[in-house]
Amino acid sequence: MTMSRRGLIGASAVGAGLLASAARAGEGATTLSKPCVISTWDFGIAANQAAWAVLSKGGRALDAVEAGARIPEQDLKNHSVGRAGYPDRDGHVSLDACIMDEQGNCGSVAALEHIAHPISVARRVMEKTPHVMLVGAGALQFALEQGFPREELLTDESRAAWEAWKKDAKYAPRANSENLDYRQTSGQLGTPGGAGNHDTIGMLALDAAGNISGACTTSGMAWKLRGRVGDSPIIGAGLYVDNEVGGATSTGVGEEVIRNVGSFLVVELMRQGRSPEEACKEAVARILKKKPAARDFQVGFLAINKRGEVGAWAIQKGFSYALCDAGKQDALLPGASFY
Repeated sequence: MTMSRRGLIGASAVGAGLLASAARAGEGATTLSKPCVISTWDFGIAANQAAWAVLSKGGRALDAVEAGARIPEQDLKNHSVGRAGYPDRDGHVSLDACIMDEQGNCGSVAALEHIAHPISVARRVMEKTPHVMLVGAGALQFALEQGFPREELLTDESRAAWEAWKKDAKYAPRANSENLDYRQTSGQLGTPGGAGNHDTIGMLALDAAGNISGACTTSGMAWKLRGRVGDSPIIGAGLYVDNEVGGATSTGVGEEVIRNVGSFLVVELMRQGRSPEEACKEAVARILKKKPAARDFQVGFLAINKRGEVGAWAIQKGFSYALCDAGKQDALLPGASFY
């Protein structure tokens, strides 16, 4: 199943594309059978299938989400995740990722350059160090010490897009008030945080043992200020897992997610009895209540609980998420939205 992000709305009469194993108890109430995996955006389909190769053999959810997240990280056509990501304003490709297992262990890297698979480095941080997050030069040093190859991540295609953006944006080498607006990242890329700009992949897996793990990886917002870090590598913002309750992940303009500790909020709302969709909707509503101007951006949340119930909500139309279980491995659904 292939689908362009911009073709989602026209193709999302997905009643026919629902999982064969899903039981719908109402709008947005999709329940998957164990094991299962869900992820953000249409490129989540291929990522889910890599995760499914682990889960279908009785593998651990943690191994599944790492395997799945590596797929968009290595996709040269994906300009928002991994090696082909668009650079910052100064031409540097820097990557962010985090991973979290069913025991609450977590690892993260931010502003990592020259390493193609930040999700795997994040897992090494979790398993090989007493820390949760490594950033910048220190993260690179750790990755190299762990045997990850140093690579040039700025592709010819991404470089050409950056050069074109500099002309259109009247780029200035120093940050000033005219250059500190999300809309500087729009233009040919569309809505800030939307499908054309900064579509992070977040993944959540529920394995046969009933354990949940999650992963989130991105190259961040195109043309960002050097050193900018969004929500993706921040535990509680871009990703959160509580094995008693469920897990949540986010996508879009990360600053708005960080301000609301979004994924943690979604999980806590599920703990209080909200369905995954209701919890995601409330998290988006709080963003809009605190900052009404955020309606011009895109933020979306995706969640799963221990029963396999899945839900999502976004500010604007266009957010999609992929689902996979034994019944169907290539389902894609549109996320509900306020606008």
